[in-house]
Amino acid sequence: MSHDTPNRLLTPQQVSRILGISVETLNVWRATKRYNLPYVKAGRLVRYRSKDVEAFIKSRVHGEV
Repeated sequence: MSHDTPNRLLTPQQVSRILGISVETLNVWRATKRYNLPYVKAGRLVRYRSKDVEAFIKSRVHGEV
């Protein structure tokens, strides 16, 4: 992902593949605010900035030296 521009908008399908989770899980996270994964809403469309997805992944890393 680091080769992407930081503000590149990703679809929920792209983010689900990156994170290895289902699109439905992303929907639940948004609805319940379970995790701090910011998203952009344009009408009914939901998009995620690549920099936010990368920051989310980095924030979830444990045990790294």
